Amino acid sequence: MTSSELWTRDSADRYDAEEGERSSAAFLGPTLTFLADLAGDGRALEFAIGTGRVGVPLRERGVPVAGIELSEPMAAVLRRKVDADTLPVTIGDMATTVVPGEFSLVYLVYNTITNLLTQDEQVECFRNAARHLAPGGRFVIELGLPPLRFLPPGQVAVPFDVSERHLGFDTFDLVEQILVSHHLWRDGADGRYRRGSSRHRYAWPAELDLMARIAGLELERRIADWDGTPFAQDSAQHVSVWRKPL
Repeated sequence: MTSSELWTRDSADRYDAEEGERSSAAFLGPTLTFLADLAGDGRALEFAIGTGRVGVPLRERGVPVAGIELSEPMAAVLRRKVDADTLPVTIGDMATTVVPGEFSLVYLVYNTITNLLTQDEQVECFRNAARHLAPGGRFVIELGLPPLRFLPPGQVAVPFDVSERHLGFDTFDLVEQILVSHHLWRDGADGRYRRGSSRHRYAWPAELDLMARIAGLELERRIADWDGTPFAQDSAQHVSVWRKPL
């Protein structure tokens, strides 16, 4: 078991509704095309597959997909969408859990590597990806960059969403590289807010490249989004691809 915080049944049941925009065909199109092209004729393994937001439609595109998921409630929501023969899921953590076979693609989307709260565990995640990859296979991570440039001296919080039904802001521990995402959701018509939070360990691209090197992987490319926008100084996130040598 790693330090990842477990998604509860209530959180799992709400997840798809709260991430409805990111689950749309228009939003997911570039992601699925990118991953399917990398998978080619091989199999794909999604670390922290969750409710199958990406894995299920990728399987529908003809890519054989398997998943690893720490939260049984999240995996149960996925199982409502697709059976175990079509998309097998192993309950376990993404740093140490091993599933049978080799894969041409292992991927982690939507900042999920930050659920591992120590550098050692993130290194083990890279090693686990390399363990599952066939020679020439790729490991892909989608990860936002912490907005530390928005932190003036003495400030520890940065808002990331201020909308009618949701308020979100991150607080930072700059020593431990830990951020806490705080959420206030307005539920129902009575105007009441529901509060939630989650801890994450952020990591810089150069740090991830070193983790990849430790795992025997080589950086192949880094872009700003699934559409292929060049990664630049002002990019808010990156999609990075590391390759296992032949």
